[in-house]
Amino acid sequence: MLALLLRLALITLLTLSMASTALADKRVALVIGNSAYQKTVQLPNATHDAGAIGALFRVMAFDAVDAQFDLGIVELRRALRDFSDRARDADIAVVYYAGHGLEVNGVNYLIPVDATLARDIDVEDEAISLDRIMRTIEDTKRLRLIILDACRDNPFTRTMRRSTATRSIGRGLAKIDDLSSDTLIAYAARAGSFAEDGAGANSP
Repeated sequence: MLALLLRLALITLLTLSMASTALADKRVALVIGNSAYQKTVQLPNATHDAGAIGALFRVMAFDAVDAQFDLGIVELRRALRDFSDRARDADIAVVYYAGHGLEVNGVNYLIPVDATLARDIDVEDEAISLDRIMRTIEDTKRLRLIILDACRDNPFTRTMRRSTATRSIGRGLAKIDDLSSDTLIAYAARAGSFAEDGAGANSP
């Protein structure tokens, strides 16, 4: 239910934003859905959710909607690199991600489908930080929006070895407070908690 309310709120936000935007303004979106995890629990609804969100952005007349599914680390890095070029001269840029997410030492990471994450330090090589996502759209002119449907009960936290006793591995994703006035980050669940994948065609 929380995820549904989040999406309705985002639809309202984007609709209001579009209404005040000139037709010449450029709106672009990158939509990623990771379901087919190779080393841990799969998330069937992630690609379904991403497909629905991508369709929504097309209905809202975005100039470009790049929807990609089941990305490994190489493909995810390439998708972000290519999208940074599109976002550079855009007025509104949106990144939507559905899949596994993880917080280590206060840093949020998005998990590609080929990640193993045997140790906590592996996240820096096998996952993509939220900071990297933010840098991808930092040159967007008017509004930067990141939607993370990734606060799931991550199975990696139960098997991952810690490199030091003081290194923290969080439940869910950490809240980001230091944002510019034109950047918004939306979560499917409150900081430190998780959102269920659900048993239907989409998340609850």
